[in-house]
Amino acid sequence: MAVTMVQLLDFMVAQGASDLHVAVGRKPTIRKSDSLKDVNAPELTPADTVRLLKEICPEKNLKELQEVGSTDWGYAHGDKARFRCAGFKQKNVVGMVLRQIPNKLLSFDQIGLPETVKRLLDRPRGLILVTGPTGSGKTTTLATMIDYINTNNDCHIITVEDPIEYYHSHKKSIVTQRELHNDVPSFSEGLRRALRQDPDVILVGEMRDLETIGSAITAAETGHLVFGTLHTTGATRTVDRIVDAFPTNQQEQVRAQLAVSIISIISQAIMPKVGGGLIAAFEIMVSTSAVENLIREAKTYQLNSVIQTGKKEGMILLDDYLWDLYMAQKITRLEMFRKSSNIKDVREKFDKWKQGKGKLWDEALVAEEEAKFGGAGGPPPAAAAAAAISARKPQA
Repeated sequence: MAVTMVQLLDFMVAQGASDLHVAVGRKPTIRKSDSLKDVNAPELTPADTVRLLKEICPEKNLKELQEVGSTDWGYAHGDKARFRCAGFKQKNVVGMVLRQIPNKLLSFDQIGLPETVKRLLDRPRGLILVTGPTGSGKTTTLATMIDYINTNNDCHIITVEDPIEYYHSHKKSIVTQRELHNDVPSFSEGLRRALRQDPDVILVGEMRDLETIGSAITAAETGHLVFGTLHTTGATRTVDRIVDAFPTNQQEQVRAQLAVSIISIISQAIMPKVGGGLIAAFEIMVSTSAVENLIREAKTYQLNSVIQTGKKEGMILLDDYLWDLYMAQKITRLEMFRKSSNIKDVREKFDKWKQGKGKLWDEALVAEEEAKFGGAGGPPPAAAAAAAISARKPQA
């Protein structure tokens, strides 16, 4: 009997899966705790994937799929969950990937975001960037910060998203959420129009192009608190990515603008947690006079040193955050190595620490990890490493 999208979405919700893959020649597949698992259903034919797509895809998106080969949209599965959907053509057949969007907004504690970030959200103007690879939890972090402002400050919050993922109700603030292609044609147009709508806070779902990046920096300079995302890792790469987006003759001016407007860059990664589930790690750079000078003078390669010595301002490097998670027995050393920005330094630090500590809390994985991590085949799958000790209760 053919499986339906209602059945697949119900199964996703019940399993707490983050993603659903619909591909020809394979059973429907969910991603749970960073591991792919087949659903107990027949392999999908080309006709099956088209049928499943049409069950949840709006007519205008079906037209876009036919014209350009891919389409994105949001879908509400009753009051159970919402999904960010991507349909696409490949090898002359149709595929689809759905990501589940949690209905409940999470707190700072639940996502692991340091409390020191809260004081940044009371700034009247400036630019806060949340960066990281696709699927690292940027949208969830932004939603948590917007909800904090919405709960505690009386202001007008405008978001431009593709698509709208978390719905925000009006609390102490007024929240206006605009969706790309439904409410506004582009991020840059939404940002330009937002400046005429009495905003206090503006969220740009993705800073994709030169015009959007430039408009976001200008909005932050002219008295607004602006949030944005980039698919970069670390403060250094983020600043360089923004500056490099501009023509060479404008880069010096952009560095000067960015140095004045930047409040913070929050870079994050997500990984399996020992015992099951996922956990996030963060790198946080907060603007200081030293940070401003390094950005202005194109010395971003020195930013890591400033972050490393800026704990009083709430700064921390991603590698240090990962180390703290490992020491707290929340992630395996394999995950620490895989997600680190500078794996050589982290391994050297670990080796020195190991020499003085004797038996390790995850001793059972030492031989396997050392053999596989250094071998030609590369590191073993993250989920497999986490599963190997998921049954172990971490020592206090």
